[in-house]
Amino acid sequence: MTAILDTIESPCDLKGVTQRELAQLAAELREKIIAVCARNGGHLAPSLGVVELTLALHRVFDSPADKIIWDVGHQAYAHKLLTGRRDRFATLRTLGGISGFPKRCESSHDAFDTGHTSTSISAALGFAVARDLRGERNKVVAVIGDGSMTGGLAYEGLNNAGHLNKDLVVILNDNEMSIAENVGALSNFLNRTVTSEFVHTMKKDLEGFLGGLDRIGHGVLKVAKRAEESLKGLFTPGMLFEAFGFEYIGPIDGHDTARLMETFEKVKRFDDAVLIHVLTKKGRGYPPAEEKPALFHGVGPFELETGKVIKGKGGAASYTGVFGEAIRKIAAEDERVIALTAAMPDGTGLTPFAADYPTRFFDVGIAEQHGVTFAAGLAAEGYRPVFAVYSSFLQRAYDQVFHDVCLQNLPVTFAIDRAGVVGSDGPTHHGLFDLSYLRHLPNMVVMAPKDENELQHMLITAIEHDGPAAVRYPRGNGYGVSLDQTCSALPLGKGEVLRSGRDGVLLAIGSTVYPAREAAEALSAEGIDLALVNARFVKPLDRDLILDLARTTGRLITVEENVVQGGFGTAVLELLEEEGINGVKVLRLGYPDRYVEQGEQHELRAQYGLDAPGIRGRVRTFMKG
Repeated sequence: MTAILDTIESPCDLKGVTQRELAQLAAELREKIIAVCARNGGHLAPSLGVVELTLALHRVFDSPADKIIWDVGHQAYAHKLLTGRRDRFATLRTLGGISGFPKRCESSHDAFDTGHTSTSISAALGFAVARDLRGERNKVVAVIGDGSMTGGLAYEGLNNAGHLNKDLVVILNDNEMSIAENVGALSNFLNRTVTSEFVHTMKKDLEGFLGGLDRIGHGVLKVAKRAEESLKGLFTPGMLFEAFGFEYIGPIDGHDTARLMETFEKVKRFDDAVLIHVLTKKGRGYPPAEEKPALFHGVGPFELETGKVIKGKGGAASYTGVFGEAIRKIAAEDERVIALTAAMPDGTGLTPFAADYPTRFFDVGIAEQHGVTFAAGLAAEGYRPVFAVYSSFLQRAYDQVFHDVCLQNLPVTFAIDRAGVVGSDGPTHHGLFDLSYLRHLPNMVVMAPKDENELQHMLITAIEHDGPAAVRYPRGNGYGVSLDQTCSALPLGKGEVLRSGRDGVLLAIGSTVYPAREAAEALSAEGIDLALVNARFVKPLDRDLILDLARTTGRLITVEENVVQGGFGTAVLELLEEEGINGVKVLRLGYPDRYVEQGEQHELRAQYGLDAPGIRGRVRTFMKG
């Protein structure tokens, strides 16, 4: 029953809701979020944890005039329900439906597009400065989780915002978790608790009074400040944030709507930078999510009554699982192998490795830049670090890959999970750019396996290579091929001919090899005889093989699950130009020069012509041209 929620068309409708009705509305919001996530999957636990916080924000602040900026944005489901998207909420994360993250094009209440972590404070400062330049008076609020506070960008934003001392509110949503359990000194520091909200007004009045006195008053003020800072430093994280120039309030109960609203009403009258420390429980209101918040952080469809995750079709091992098992095998034989991840031990398949080799496993928190340079330092001292990371998350560490790894030609392996389209998380999470942003870096080797068995051989190839190497592989299950018991290195830069043909050649890489083979076999029945090559390497290319096929057939079709700009197909074109080969017709198949929307992997591959029927149709047209 959603009797109250059904009356809420915008945050304005919350103004007349009583405190008792707010409690009922919180329950209705949770019921709606749980029901939709059970069908569609989604970021359930984060959104359940901020229901009361979201109600209090929209009850006190006046969105969209006041700007509420959600860090990452995976906790914004209640926000979406309260801001005019209730009737479309059932389409959450589906093709053509509403996004699982804030989107400016979706609602005026979504002030800033998000999907990656630690951006909210920097963005909010931009909004605050723009407001002041226009002479306006609206409030700007950034909501950031304690997990996001392990990202360096958050501190860059805090540092600049505190220095400028703008009218800015930062809400630290502390649930003691990010995706997995938080790690690091900061997490321990935030757990120190004592309430200091009441001192704000008193402190301002006392400072004004003492500051107006003579030299004695100034002396008393200095002593008082030192005493206060010493006391806070012993018991609370307040000293840290006040060192950045923020007024610190909290921590307060993030599920006490009345207390939250009272605090926000007071803060609305402040005109300086303030940080409110709020304590919440991830997954609140749904026992399975409370018991397993990491599992329900981002979960697929599940049984509503039990919380049991509905397994996908087929029993093939996932690429992530095969990687996790392969690195354990390799580490058993090579003590130099060290595994690192950025707050994703489960998501990258490294949890078993961490259990077997606890002294050779490091979770650096949500800090990809640090993780890459940390790995570079290990490599400089003779170790063989493997940094397991999602493709879209490695983008945050591009400069470190360039400057700290490739420039020094250090043997760091990048195990790049979630390459290609990833599904319902949409454009912020699709891994469609790594071939382009890695292959142009000198010293870098870039490869992609056609199946899960080839993945484990590529992993040992990368680890044994005396320089940087990247292995990129897709989200989801493999093809169920048998797995060799021993990992052995592949010849560097050598492709694999899977099918001979006289009319042209399909050059496929990674996850496109099997669809390309299916397309080639179907085209053969139509009288179009194509060779098929599993390229394996984007860098270095198998120059001799590609040049020989180009001269022999005169037609090349490259297929990749990457944007066509600067990717595998572009590398082939550059090779032909370098060798002065003219008269070869080339078709590049990949994703276009735009951000790809959300949708299931199979839906998106079909939509962009990268499944077997799509490849067949586009190649047929090309061959007739």
